[in-house]
Amino acid sequence: MTEEKEKKEEVLKQGFFQKVWNSITKIEKYPDMAAEGLGRAFTYICKVVAILAIVLCLGTMYQTYHMLQEGMQYLKNEFPEFSYQEGVLEVSTKERITISEDDSYVGRTIIDTKTEEEQVINQYINEIEKSGSGVIILKDKVILKNGSIAGTINYQYRELLDQMEISQFTKQTVIDYVNSSQVIALYVSVFITIFVYSFIMYLLTTLSNAIFLSIFGYLTTWIARIKMRFLAIFNMSIYALTLSIFLNMLYIAVNIFIDFNMEYFQVMYVAVAAIYLVAAIFILKTEFVKQQVELMKILETQELVKKEMEEKEQAEKREQEKKERQEKDQEEEKKQKEKEQKKDEKKDSDQQEGVEGGEPEGV
Repeated sequence: MTEEKEKKEEVLKQGFFQKVWNSITKIEKYPDMAAEGLGRAFTYICKVVAILAIVLCLGTMYQTYHMLQEGMQYLKNEFPEFSYQEGVLEVSTKERITISEDDSYVGRTIIDTKTEEEQVINQYINEIEKSGSGVIILKDKVILKNGSIAGTINYQYRELLDQMEISQFTKQTVIDYVNSSQVIALYVSVFITIFVYSFIMYLLTTLSNAIFLSIFGYLTTWIARIKMRFLAIFNMSIYALTLSIFLNMLYIAVNIFIDFNMEYFQVMYVAVAAIYLVAAIFILKTEFVKQQVELMKILETQELVKKEMEEKEQAEKREQEKKERQEKDQEEEKKQKEKEQKKDEKKDSDQQEGVEGGEPEGV
């Protein structure tokens, strides 16, 4: 099994929390995680956003509980009579009721069940946005503003209360309901509603931030002169947002207990993710350059080995040719000696025959 294959299998075996850890502390892992594909990256970010939504829901539930406890005291002693029927809330007062930030756990609170004018409602929204957080209670809906999120959240009374099969109530029935065990159903309903809404909202926001970061990352790869597919950069952008999202969770948690507003938090949110993405791209470029250098060294080594082999082959060929020439010379020398030997033998034979033929008669 090759090293690359083992590395790929190791990445695929990573669990969710291992990916979270790698996304925050091991930027060099981004290319490997991005190579898993869009499906795994999308699943990962959905899980992260789900955790963020749960944190938001728990914080909201905590605030809701204390709001109800404090609200009941105010409701019993100071708040005028009111009634709700078929999606419409009526408060027995001609003027709007305003509760300042100092006297309300949820921030500036505005109660006006008489107005339906959008201009007046927008004015109320501007008021609570300036204060950082607050609640607007209208005839048919409630508008919430929390310092940890951008914009406001609207809840229609009918959408919330119809799920709990509540079609009407009065001031006294509300007091009795909050003091009973049935209020748990309210908490569950609020939790589910906020979770679904916040999950969708944060997921869309996160994906839009990932697209923005991908464009920024693509320009960075162009500057760094490294070729990468846009989809791979998008996957890396998703993992680069991890720390920003968890910082947002911390920001929400702090706001549960302390009214804390960081003016440039959204700028920091994107900036942190951008730094992670750029770092990952340049680490990838460094690895690419390193691989190129190693490849050049391998090619140079291969060329050197090839040259040495060719020289060795030529030396062996010359040695073989020399050996063949020596053998050929030896063979020719041997033949020459045999030829001379035969010539000498023939000469001796002729001399012997001449001596024998010239012997005098009578001797």
